[in-house]
Amino acid sequence: MNACNLKTGFVPIVNSFERRDGAGSIGWPTLSQLTCAAPETPLDFRRSLTNFAAINLRPKPKRLLGHSRKRWLALLCALCAAAALTGPVAAQTAPVDTHDRFYWLGEQNKASVAMLAERGISTRDLAAQIAESIKQVIADAAKPGAPRPGDYLEVEKSMIAVGGPEVTRIHSGRSRQDMGQTSFRLILREELLSAYERFIEAREALLKLAESNPNAILPFNTHAVQAQPTSLGHYLGGYLEALSRESDRYRETWARVNLSPLGGAAGGTSSFPIDRQRLAKLLGFDGVLVNSFDSGQVANLDVGVDVSSLAASGALTVGMLMSDILMQYPNPRPWFQLAEGQQTGISSIMPQKRNPIGLENVLRATGEVSGKAVTYLIESQNIPSGSGVYKSATPIEVTRASREMYQATADVLGALVFYPDRALERVNEDYGATTELADELQRDENVPFRVGHHFASELVTFGRANNLKPAQLPYAEAQRIYTKAANDFHLSQTKLPLSETQFRRALTAENMVQSAEPLGGPQLAEVERRTTAAYRRSGLACRDTIETRGGCAGAGRRACKFDALNTQSDGPARSGRA
Repeated sequence: MNACNLKTGFVPIVNSFERRDGAGSIGWPTLSQLTCAAPETPLDFRRSLTNFAAINLRPKPKRLLGHSRKRWLALLCALCAAAALTGPVAAQTAPVDTHDRFYWLGEQNKASVAMLAERGISTRDLAAQIAESIKQVIADAAKPGAPRPGDYLEVEKSMIAVGGPEVTRIHSGRSRQDMGQTSFRLILREELLSAYERFIEAREALLKLAESNPNAILPFNTHAVQAQPTSLGHYLGGYLEALSRESDRYRETWARVNLSPLGGAAGGTSSFPIDRQRLAKLLGFDGVLVNSFDSGQVANLDVGVDVSSLAASGALTVGMLMSDILMQYPNPRPWFQLAEGQQTGISSIMPQKRNPIGLENVLRATGEVSGKAVTYLIESQNIPSGSGVYKSATPIEVTRASREMYQATADVLGALVFYPDRALERVNEDYGATTELADELQRDENVPFRVGHHFASELVTFGRANNLKPAQLPYAEAQRIYTKAANDFHLSQTKLPLSETQFRRALTAENMVQSAEPLGGPQLAEVERRTTAAYRRSGLACRDTIETRGGCAGAGRRACKFDALNTQSDGPARSGRA
């Protein structure tokens, strides 16, 4: 089973609390108790981008002074109303990866009204009025064919139609600038998580292929020519190492993406006591982009470079692997071959053809990712701050393209069959193991390196000229060639110091691979060690992704109900100078 198929979800609950008269006290629940709880029943974890952060309303003793229970109850109701806003039930339960700008404007509105009520910037009555208008606008937009505008001013018009102009006070201390930048990051982080999940699936598919026959021998090339034999675990392990570095880059990029611009207004904040940290927490951000000018006008430019570069580096690794596989495909007996099915195609005229269309599709996808990434780097040059030119959706498109690339990669790797007999046959057709012949002469027989190398090279020249494979080389010819090489370097001992048994073993690919000693080589012990490490890293990546899905706010995931609000006023709102 895919290591990332861990699942979680959220179901609605409404907890009640009792008021005890007389000397008793009110049992104040947390807002999370009035919203959502994680069930034991497994649901698709991709649904849970996730729960509203808990707002603990249990007042501390010293803060109770001067506040009536009625006022606390009114504030609780206002906050519960703001927290309980939902989209349609279908939107809460259907597995989704990403949401549109309208959705995230709704989430920002929910977070804002909750924060305004908490800070006393909005009255309880007004918070309820705003909450109802938000809820109605979201419900209306969920109807078939209804518009879902991504411009806040269009959403605000709909809110006014429901609740009147007073609901526009939700925009206190905000601007379309910081809201737009926040929507960009909310959408981008969803795409980033989705791409990372597909990345993990591709890495797991590669790891599964590597462990299917880790000690099988296959050739690898340099300059498009067979170089040396290696093991399957070592060869694919090299790409797994590259993917581990890519995983590190995902984590580093996420740390810079998941910061909130909200509350920075147009770039200079405002005179309202906006709690930016609270907004960040409610929307599932890890922190705040503190400098409001940076958060509104600068940061999204370089974060776009971050994600574009991340996608491009992954495309380079995937493209190299797929090119390797495609390069050996013209062989009549390729050792990597796609199973017939969705990843292969046939010819309309040539009945023998089984075209590797899956490989071609992945290579096409890598080009698309790289092209979009470079496009963003070019289009973002020499743009003054405050300009809308660089505030493009290209980084989101790049990330989305990388998700599709990794999905296609996982599909190809899942259909790829490795034939160890064909791979060894290809190795044995050529002279890749002669490096070890030269090494053994130096290591075991004290023959100078250049002498042994010269002998091995002349041996290859002779074998190829006579159309001989390494196993077919006459031992007598090997002795003759060695004696000539020793004379060329004026050695006193000119007899080949290897017996025929030693000579033939030295030319086998199996001997060369298992003779490797250093850290990171193709030998069995190293392959097992690095494969175990790769599994550990993959498991940690899955865990981190699931925890991140569970830590990001998705206020719309709250499938909760709220009762009618107390209509009694709780006093005027705080002024912006408070």
